[in-house]
Amino acid sequence: MSIAGVNGIGQQPGAAEKVLGQIPAWLWVGAGLFLLFVIGGNRALQDADTYWQIVVGQWIIDHRALPTVDVYSFTKAGAPWIASSWLTQVLWAGPVILAGLGTAAAFALLTHVLCKRFAATHAVIVTMAATVLSAHHFLARPHLLALSVMVAWVAGLVNASDERRAPSLWLLPLIALWTNLHGGFVLGLALIAPFALDAVWNANAPQRVLLTLRWAAFGLCAVVASRITPYGWNSLLAARRILDLGNAMAQIPEWQPADFSSIGPFEICLLAALGLVLWRGIVLSPPRILLVLGLLHMALSHNRNIEVFALLTPLVLAKPLSARFGRTGGARKSHGVVGIVAVILAASAATAAFASLYAFTPMVRETPAAAVDVLKARKAERILHNARFGGYLITQGIPVFFDGRDELYGDDFLVRTFDALALKNVDSFLGRLETHRIDATLLTPDTPAAGLLDRLVGWQRIYADEVAVVHIRKPGGAADSRLKPAEGARQ
Repeated sequence: MSIAGVNGIGQQPGAAEKVLGQIPAWLWVGAGLFLLFVIGGNRALQDADTYWQIVVGQWIIDHRALPTVDVYSFTKAGAPWIASSWLTQVLWAGPVILAGLGTAAAFALLTHVLCKRFAATHAVIVTMAATVLSAHHFLARPHLLALSVMVAWVAGLVNASDERRAPSLWLLPLIALWTNLHGGFVLGLALIAPFALDAVWNANAPQRVLLTLRWAAFGLCAVVASRITPYGWNSLLAARRILDLGNAMAQIPEWQPADFSSIGPFEICLLAALGLVLWRGIVLSPPRILLVLGLLHMALSHNRNIEVFALLTPLVLAKPLSARFGRTGGARKSHGVVGIVAVILAASAATAAFASLYAFTPMVRETPAAAVDVLKARKAERILHNARFGGYLITQGIPVFFDGRDELYGDDFLVRTFDALALKNVDSFLGRLETHRIDATLLTPDTPAAGLLDRLVGWQRIYADEVAVVHIRKPGGAADSRLKPAEGARQ
């Protein structure tokens, strides 16, 4: 036996190596991201909206109907409200696993699309950058299930524009599904026009009129397909109400603009992209320039749109970038079914084993369990609270002042409430206590209003911990907004 044979040098790869070598990059990305998501599952439960999403889904299942009015608050009880993400809410039995699957599917699909134009290594690098940019919004909420649909929809529009043709009608079921999963489907409809302009811009002159008509027909069909939901046109109107929040958005963290006060992943990626453009001179058509700038504007305006920018910009730039950094890895490898099935089974087994040994628990700061037990014992009915506590109160069957359903409450109500709790207007805060006949409050310790309640004659602090402070109105304390005398002051 030769030395090469003893050391394994020059030997043909074994069966296991062949199987592993035939597993596509998108599957490695999807399986790896899914397992990481599940292992860090508690982080996905740090958002209070997860609570009420589960309750709404259970209500739909129990009643075999869809809500059309609010039944969870005492401030907007009976007001028109629809569960625009009803399909996700019905499926929301295991939020961590389901959100992990949705997230993994989206980034696996992005990798798959990019691998058609770039070497697998380059595609995975771009996907990892998109993952890092999006990680701040990996919360167990309906938008994660819609991400893969968004990627598939935009990939279809990009392919049609690149090939100077109208999109396939097979895309229409995607927009219908997106409509029932999440209100972000409005973005999908809005993107039809810029991609149509790009396709017409790059088409030969004789083709432009017919191509314009075909894109217009597709856009009309897409709007009709988006109506295939139990709520019909109301789903579109609900999405519009969210965009009309106006001033309230500035006080809701996910709607706040990007923060560049310290360097972070978003700034690093933007600077790297700018450097790449300056170095290699990437050329885009005017419509695509406007499209990229539009996605960038969305990301800069609202934190929640950073993942939209991260997922969609690589798709928009794939063709022009491939002209500079195209596939260099030779012929594409065939994918073995055995390897794909093995990875899926291994990931499933690992998930089942982990879930059986580990209990997912929501973040403590969103779960004022002890404080709510005190309120229940006091039989409090009309509670003024921070928005972050609304979701948990709904799970306890307690009518809320407000919660994460921002479109229900509207811009004026939200701004007035935020300003009142921050004591930007003390009279407004005192007025809200009386107008809504508040008999108890549930506030975070750092809420300015909690400190004021400590000093009001008509109110008494009865509980406090690191999560929440509870005040109740004293018997006969109605409209008593006098301040208590300072400690040690002459009586």
